[in-house]
Amino acid sequence: MAARRYGTLVRHLRDDPDTARELAERLSDDLLAQLGAAIHDEVHRRALASGDRDAVVAQAFESAFGRDGVAVQPFVEGPFVVCPGGLVAKNRANHRCQFVSVDDTWIWESPHLLHEVKRSTPGTDEGFRAVALLPIVEGIALDVVRAKMRQGQHQVERVVSYEIRRGRLVEVAQRNVAPHGHR
Repeated sequence: MAARRYGTLVRHLRDDPDTARELAERLSDDLLAQLGAAIHDEVHRRALASGDRDAVVAQAFESAFGRDGVAVQPFVEGPFVVCPGGLVAKNRANHRCQFVSVDDTWIWESPHLLHEVKRSTPGTDEGFRAVALLPIVEGIALDVVRAKMRQGQHQVERVVSYEIRRGRLVEVAQRNVAPHGHR
């Protein structure tokens, strides 16, 4: 098979971003799905090949948790979206936690998950910390859910929503959740 040449197409895509939309509009549904899957796979491959997962995770364990032990908001580091999360408990019936949902699926179940490390919380409190890495994929939606459990009752306190837009993590909404029966 002769080597394929893509120079002209790549130049059009680089020089005029609307070219990508125009190309997508001209493809059949089957070809569009194949192209979407190929792009998704290539983004994952490049993130894994170009980023030092272990170094990013190690740094996140050092800096991505507040004094109270609860995780900070997700952030971009190199080719990854870094999503810290975890749980801090005084006992089995009382804890604070924060986790990330990706496109309405908990991060640990997300098909976008590239790497995750979970560690027991240091100190006297029970619980754990986790750092998960995602690729930077246009349109991924993240919800950071902060909650607490008191006397066995779990209650969401706050949700901060993000979306990946043009390679950046953009906050799109924040909402405090009032306890059931309160306003």
